[in-house]
Amino acid sequence: MAILEILQFPDPRLRTKAKPVAKDDVDAAFRAQVSDMYETMYHANGVGLAATQVNIHVQLFTMDISRERDQPVCILNPEIIHKEGIQYESEGCLSVAEAYDKVERALKVKLRGVDLDFKPVEIEAEGLMAVCFQHELDHLNGILFIDHLSKLKQSRIRTKIEKIQRRD
Repeated sequence: MAILEILQFPDPRLRTKAKPVAKDDVDAAFRAQVSDMYETMYHANGVGLAATQVNIHVQLFTMDISRERDQPVCILNPEIIHKEGIQYESEGCLSVAEAYDKVERALKVKLRGVDLDFKPVEIEAEGLMAVCFQHELDHLNGILFIDHLSKLKQSRIRTKIEKIQRRD
């Protein structure tokens, strides 16, 4: 397994819309990429990682919101088929260094996709898991959490990131 490079905002590749995964795509090399994504996500202390963030432009994300880091979830071709309620939680992103802000998300979602064996998966989620599903699905559509913020907040985040990049 390997730690993959996580693309950083404002890298234009983060805006790429991911393509669906075909059953024939899921071979040993693809599974190795998924393992690398988990390793990268855990290494970066993230709770989710979309393939787009590591410059793999297919509809796939990994996730593990457990404290023990022992409940990995991998969904291919995800889609949210139901949303209800509203929550405002502070979000951050492995691709947007040191930026956090409250984002309006659905409180509950129902997500549909397939697993690595291409078996259908349907998951109902609320709270942090619901936020994570929405956040990662946004990535697969070329959307970042900061896109949900006001133009002023986006500008402040961009300025902060530019300062961080200059000092590195």
